[in-house]
Amino acid sequence: MTAATARGPRAPLLAAAALALAVLLLYAPVRTFEFVAVDDPLMVTANPRVSGGVSLPALRWSLTAVAAYNWHPVTWWSHLADVSLFGTWAGGHHVVSAGLHALNAALLLLALHALTGALAPAVAAAALFALHPLRVESVAWVAERKDVLGGTFWLLAVFAYANWCRRRTAGRYAALLALFALGLMTKPMLVTLPLVLLLLDLWPLGRGIGPGAEPPGRLLHEKWPLFALAAATAAVTLVAQRSGAA
Repeated sequence: MTAATARGPRAPLLAAAALALAVLLLYAPVRTFEFVAVDDPLMVTANPRVSGGVSLPALRWSLTAVAAYNWHPVTWWSHLADVSLFGTWAGGHHVVSAGLHALNAALLLLALHALTGALAPAVAAAALFALHPLRVESVAWVAERKDVLGGTFWLLAVFAYANWCRRRTAGRYAALLALFALGLMTKPMLVTLPLVLLLLDLWPLGRGIGPGAEPPGRLLHEKWPLFALAAATAAVTLVAQRSGAA
């Protein structure tokens, strides 16, 4: 094995690590940021269910709460954990969000490389996502934890789907369902994921077009559990939104 061959498999990991480090350096100032008056009181600072940190009553409450006009128990768990770790130090909450964004940047790069086999375009696309100013709101606003955390589950679900496509076992599909469910419990916007997987079937996976393409009906049928979860979440979200006249 040549040195170049040995380095090859490590290149995506090194690129992902470098991009994650760049994100952390870019967002290092958030450790000095405070909470803001928009939604942070609702989600953390003035929410008596969250301000006490992790507890069995708080965890039970999170499973049915629509206090922020959404059903997102995993997001509540994240805020509860932050309060237990950092108390009212807003910088700690911000650092966790920045860390999640750095992880998402690395995951996106690795996912794009795994799906396409092209490293340079994967690095460029992931860097654009990670470092673009449009991401600042999600990373530097504590109330938007659901966005960065939901992104983590989204990307892990894409990995799980690609893994299942390579070898279709019940265990791999169960992992996909679990990650999708956790993502929906973080941010309902993940209802779009099954449609994105259909697009990935067309490109770059090539399952729906070209030689050996699978029938469209089969591609849809294999995803019915994902669509069922998405439909259930959409129904719950409509109820939650209406509870706050949103």
